[in-house]
Parts: sequence; structure tokens; C-alpha cells
Amino acid sequence: MDQVADHQVRTGGCQCGAVRFRLEGAPDAASICHCRMCQKAFGGYFAPLVEIGGARLEWTRGAPAYFQSSNVVRRGFCAACGTPLSYEWPDGIALAHGAFDDPAALPPSIQYGTESKLPFTDHLAALPGRPTGQEPGSYLARVVSRQHPDHDTAEWPP
Repeated sequence: MDQVADHQVRTGGCQCGAVRFRLEGAPDAASICHCRMCQKAFGGYFAPLVEIGGARLEWTRGAPAYFQSSNVVRRGFCAACGTPLSYEWPDGIALAHGAFDDPAALPPSIQYGTESKLPFTDHLAALPGRPTGQEPGSYLARVVSRQHPDHDTAEWPP
């Protein structure tokens, strides 16, 4: 995270690097939404989102494509790789938490849509875990990542 004129600057983007953003200023709360619409939009158990609040959002490379998921909400995503990027409603914008280059800097502080919360999500931390590369099978030794790095680049792909 850079400091520019007493403003926090955070960057992020999609997995393939076709869409990048810059957020200047302090965002509002990071959240987790368990509603069924968010589960489907993210293809996961929940949607981690960061409300931008009064921070200034700039799309610095490319722009999201959109799906109007309801009469009041549209969701931005990368048309090239499918990465979820934004949740936009009449009063604001939230960005996908995992799309930030440093998601650990924005811990969630609230959960929404808890009526659709999958019952096992409270116990995920208790499951056994393995670091990447220790999964069964040997295919990971041959992986060559095409994922954009977690920082801005002048050009992409290189």
C-alpha cells in the first residue's frame, strides 16, 4: 500500500490482468455476504466485498463487463477471465475483496445475508489444511502461472 497525499492507495484487478483498478482514500467496511445471489455470482460459499464509500475508484486498465443481477444491482466482472470485480447499487459500489492486490489489509467486519449462510462455513478454520504444493498428485510441479501479479504492471501480458 502506498501513501499519497495522506490518502491510502490500493490497487487490484482480475486474474488475467485485463482489468485493473486504483482506489484512493479509505474504503468503508469490508464484508461477507452469504445471500444466495452473491453465492452464485462468486461461485462460492459467500461473497467477500469492500464498500468503497468516499474513496475514489479509477479503472486503470480495461473496464468491467456487467450483469444486471436484479432490478437495482449490477455486477462487474472481467469479460476475458470471469473474475468478479464489483457489486454496484444506486447508493454505492463494493469491490471484490480477493481482487485487491493486498486483501489481507482489509479484514471483514460484518456479515450480510446470514439467512442463506451455509451451515458448515463456521467450521472451515477447523478443517485440516495443506500448503500449496503438498496436495496429492504431481501436476502442481508443472504449473506455469498466467495470473497477473499482485501489483500494477506497465503492460500485460508481458
